[in-house]
Amino acid sequence: MTATATENKDVNLQLPVISIIVAASENNAIGKNNQLLWSLPNDLKFFKNTTWGFPVVMGRKTYESVNKPLPGRTNIVITKKADWFAETVLTATNIEDGIKMGAATNSKQIFILGGGEIYKQSMDLADEIYITRVHAVLEGDTFFPEIDKSKWQLISNEDFNPDEKHAYAYSFQLWKKVKKI
Repeated sequence: MTATATENKDVNLQLPVISIIVAASENNAIGKNNQLLWSLPNDLKFFKNTTWGFPVVMGRKTYESVNKPLPGRTNIVITKKADWFAETVLTATNIEDGIKMGAATNSKQIFILGGGEIYKQSMDLADEIYITRVHAVLEGDTFFPEIDKSKWQLISNEDFNPDEKHAYAYSFQLWKKVKKI
């Protein structure tokens, strides 16, 4: 007997797009002492508008730097601490399980929010990268992995100059994974 779509719900399951979203300096620094290295209000607005309504997956330290669930999103925290708990937050012990939890929400997209180790683990799993490239070389203790241009293609780039609210020039970039034929 063969399985029908009603018997096997996974037959027509549309997998969500897995997207990394990050702000990184020219030298790929993303933070120091569990804090961001800059204040870029337009980047925060872009982040909120892009991730709103979608599941977000982040490491425990990233969650603790924000110190509350991000509203309007299913928050999934990756932690090895079995007793770690935060109200209204889902937990997973690894990135793959976090992504599965996000997929279980039937969302068309899941966002990976970091930190450095979570980004490193998710590079091969992701379909696209939204990066705010901060045009400065800054000292940090947490870094985004180098984007391998043989695996990723720059799809769009929008440049912004510094102004009274933004100390650094920056660019909103979208990278898509190169599909092997």
